[in-house]
Formats: sequence, C-alpha cells, structure tokens
Amino acid sequence: MTETAVAHPTEPAVRKATPGEARPPRRSGRRRVALPYLLLLPALILELLVHLVPMLMGITMSFRELTQFYIRNWSEAPWSGLDNYTVAIDFDAPVGQALLTSFLTTCLFTVLSVGLCWLLGTAAAVFLQENFRGRGFLRTLFLVPYALPVYAAVITWAFMFQRDNGLINHVLHDQLGTGDTPAFWLIGDNSFWALLIVSVWKGWPFAFLTVMAGLQNIPRDMYEAAALDGAGVWKQIRHITLPSLRSINQVLVLVLFLWTFNDFNTPFVLFGKAAPEAADLISVHIYQSSFQTWNFGTGSAMSVLLLLFLLVVTGVYLLLTSRGRKATDA
Repeated sequence: MTETAVAHPTEPAVRKATPGEARPPRRSGRRRVALPYLLLLPALILELLVHLVPMLMGITMSFRELTQFYIRNWSEAPWSGLDNYTVAIDFDAPVGQALLTSFLTTCLFTVLSVGLCWLLGTAAAVFLQENFRGRGFLRTLFLVPYALPVYAAVITWAFMFQRDNGLINHVLHDQLGTGDTPAFWLIGDNSFWALLIVSVWKGWPFAFLTVMAGLQNIPRDMYEAAALDGAGVWKQIRHITLPSLRSINQVLVLVLFLWTFNDFNTPFVLFGKAAPEAADLISVHIYQSSFQTWNFGTGSAMSVLLLLFLLVVTGVYLLLTSRGRKATDA
C-alpha cells in the first residue's frame, strides 16, 4: 500500500528546477556583500579629502622651492629635489640645529606629559573603584578638563600664569611668600613647566576615563580572593590590576604619545605665534618655519620627517607590544 503526499492548500507548491533551466541570480547575497562597502564609502571619501589629499600635497611641496613668491600658484614653484630635507637635517647649520633642539624638547615634554597623565589617571581610576559617598561627583569633576574646549581652557591658564595679576603668582608669591619677585611663567625656562602643567591637566582625564572603563572588566572575586590570601592593596594593584590592564595601557600610551607629540593648540594658544625657546615644540617650530619665514618647502620637509618619525615609532611600539603579548600568553 502506497501513501500519496498531498500539499496543504495554504502552502505554495514547490517546483524543482530542471537540469537545463537557469536559476535566478541571488541578489540578496550580493547586496549583503556590497552593503558594508557602501556604508564605508562616505567615511573613505571624507578621509581622502580631509587627510590624504593634504598629506600628498604636503609631500609634493617638500620637493619644491616654495616661497612667498609662489603662493598664488604653488604648482609653478621650481623643483628642488632633496634640498629641503638636506637643510632640515643639517645639524651644523642654524636651521638644523633649531629643529634638533625643538625635537629633543618635544621628546622630553612628551615623556613627562604622557607619564604623568598615565600615572594620575590610573591612580584616580583605582581610587574611585571603591564605593563611597561622593564618588559620582568626583568622577564628573575629574572629567571637566577633558570636556572643556581646548581654547577656553588654555586661555584661562594663560591668564592664571600672568606675572603681575595672575592667580599662580598671587598664591605662590603673595600668599605663600615664595621667591623675592613674581616669576615669569610664559617666558624663559619656566615656560616649559607651564606648558607641561597645562598639558597634564588637559590630558590626564582621558587616561582616567580609559583606565576606569578597563577596570570594569576585572572581576571583583579576584580582589576578594587575593585579600583572603593576605595580599595588600599594593600587591593587588601589582599582580591583578596592572596585568589585567596591559592591553588597555598599551593603546592608551600610544594614543597619548601621538596626541602630545603633535599637540599644536596648547602651545600656540598659551604662548602665541612665537613660543619661547624652552617650550619650542616641534609642531609650533614647523609652523614658524613655514608661516613666519615663508619657506613652505622647508616646512613641508620638516612635516614629512615628523610623519616618518611617528610612523617608525608607532610601528616599533606595536611590534614590541605584540611580541610581549604573545610571550605573556604563551
């Protein structure tokens, strides 16, 4: 006895394609493949217009003898080959010596600023992990420097660092009686420390926010077990907190390094167009070499050298951190 399958009247009959019949194209699959590229297309176009095109123009300008005589049409400036790069790296000449001094000053400034930002941000994030009254208020207060516009914050600091009527000298000299005369903060050797204070004040909340987000992923059971085993606060930070934040700190230090080394707004707003020699960061130095001497070819060559340096440092840093991560995982 054989059974006959009867299709349900509400279900459409399924017809199998014959071997010689062509199947309809799978449009939905192609659309799914093309959709991510279509969504990325506006961002790629903006990236091309905002970053890549000016960067390529700057590289081209570095090979030209571009001065104020060719500002109207820079493409007509004569080619100079590697002359601009030779002038920039000739450390026996005044231009090369000034660039080298600015580079070393920027390296010292970056190391101090990044180290202090990371230290203050990590300490504040670890401290605010414990529950106590007013923790939410302190978290909000610590993020205020990061939320303020750069120009408004730095201009406020510039007024505070004024010699005669600034708040810093009023507290240090008038109230505490330190020093015979009020100090100059925006000129001379003190300008380096003034710039460092503003940079750390402005940058450490980002480190605090990043580390605080990373601490949320560390289970509290690990700290409780360590406390039961007799581990104190410092041992918990050394053996639990810091190893758990290794990957986050690697990215955080790299981002802070790039931001600080390339920082132009802070010294420009704090000191103006002519930064003191002690606080002559390389970003401001390149600006002065380009727009004050009207030698855009040499300034572009300095910018390209700075880009190459940052690319090399970033590549070496990522290579070393990836090897260290693999060794730790192994």
